[in-house]
Amino acid sequence: MAAVTGSEIPPLVEHGSVPRSIPTRIKDVWEFRELLGNLVRRELKVRYKDSVLGFLWTLLNPLLYLAVFSVVFGVILKGAAPRYGLLLLSGLLVWNLFSVGLSSAASSIVSNGPLVQKVWFPREILPLAAVGASFISFCFQMIVLLAGLAAFGHVPKFSMLWLLVPALLITMMLATGLGLLLGAYNVYYRDTMHFLELGLLAWFWFSPIVYTFDFVGRELESMGLSSLVAGLNPMIGPMVAFQRVLYNPENLSEADQALHFPLMLDQGMGFFVGLLAISFVFSFVVLLLGIRTFARLEGDFGEAI
Repeated sequence: MAAVTGSEIPPLVEHGSVPRSIPTRIKDVWEFRELLGNLVRRELKVRYKDSVLGFLWTLLNPLLYLAVFSVVFGVILKGAAPRYGLLLLSGLLVWNLFSVGLSSAASSIVSNGPLVQKVWFPREILPLAAVGASFISFCFQMIVLLAGLAAFGHVPKFSMLWLLVPALLITMMLATGLGLLLGAYNVYYRDTMHFLELGLLAWFWFSPIVYTFDFVGRELESMGLSSLVAGLNPMIGPMVAFQRVLYNPENLSEADQALHFPLMLDQGMGFFVGLLAISFVFSFVVLLLGIRTFARLEGDFGEAI
């Protein structure tokens, strides 16, 4: 999260120390929505400050992933799913929205210490702005994936397109909830960001991004468990929804479908709704926990920073 100095917003009336309920906090954030929008725009500008290419880096990163992985797994190595770059991006862009938003949100209070110490505003705005900026970047990066789908003639599953809405909502809820939780603890325990970095690395490899969901599902079924158990990783639901809808294995030959995606293609709409429902419940609980923890710890932010 980019640092903001107190001189960049008008002075605000100091707020009392009376505990605020969750509805009151939501109302306060809405009343300061203009500040939230300004912080989102500033975050996007600061990320590429003094860069020659500027915001184009947002597009170049996924474009490079698409090109490199398409060549490596499509030309050099032959064991991966066809058009592997598209499969990778379908899950990776959702992961980046979550991980970048979470990391920025977790550091947002500390990095904006002067602003927190000088004026009152809903502190939740800082993590929200970090997640919001990541969402804007995600939207631009999706252009690369959509262009790749068009270039390869890969048609999305339009009848399931609506699944992307709850998938995005869940991803942002989870990033915001954990961002509020870890952002509050990071004020008092600066090792939080180091643990988060390691945690995200492990979480990445436990998620079906570089490998297919079918690999996970078949392993679970071989142990006598339902593949829905994979939903206990709350990011699997959103990523699998994006892969099913955008990568859409129905574009592949029957041989490739049977080899790489038999489980995903055998499941109806209810299966993916079930995965998203599990992720939604988990994310909602984390969001409530994050709000309550943030509320409990925010009183001493100014002194601790």
